[in-house]
Amino acid sequence: MIDSEDIGGTHIKYLYHCRRQLWLFLRGVRPEHLNAAVQMGEAVHDTTYTRATPVDLGAARLDFVDGQKWVHEVKSSNRSTPADEAQARHYCYRLHRVGVDAKGAVLHYPKTRRTKKLVYTEQASAQAEADIAAVLETAALAVSPPRLARSACRGCSFTDYCWMD
Repeated sequence: MIDSEDIGGTHIKYLYHCRRQLWLFLRGVRPEHLNAAVQMGEAVHDTTYTRATPVDLGAARLDFVDGQKWVHEVKSSNRSTPADEAQARHYCYRLHRVGVDAKGAVLHYPKTRRTKKLVYTEQASAQAEADIAAVLETAALAVSPPRLARSACRGCSFTDYCWMD
């Protein structure tokens, strides 16, 4: 179905948001384009750092990497989340795998004009590998993981798939 080289930032983000969301995504359920929050995030992304060149690593698409080898990711939320940090860690891991010694990541939050810098360490590398293993474990499940509490699903584009009963 999927192997470790096919895992991108969206997989990692969904792993941290909700394993059920990840499981549905892995099976081709893609309602994100209908979600207002996702559309807003895409608009923020498209209008911020327009001179930067995205980096395509196949399954992983980074916003940009600067001349000092820092990964930069633009986020539409107000503050850093564990999913944002995991996604940035994953991108650093992917760059290291292709021979680019990324120093870490800078998460940009244009709505609040804040940034968060994350240094890429051996511990971060080990966590990135563990995250990939967790995505593969979720992919191998025959049935979807249980849904989260309804309050955790606010704004999720997969809500209809989880709560239609």
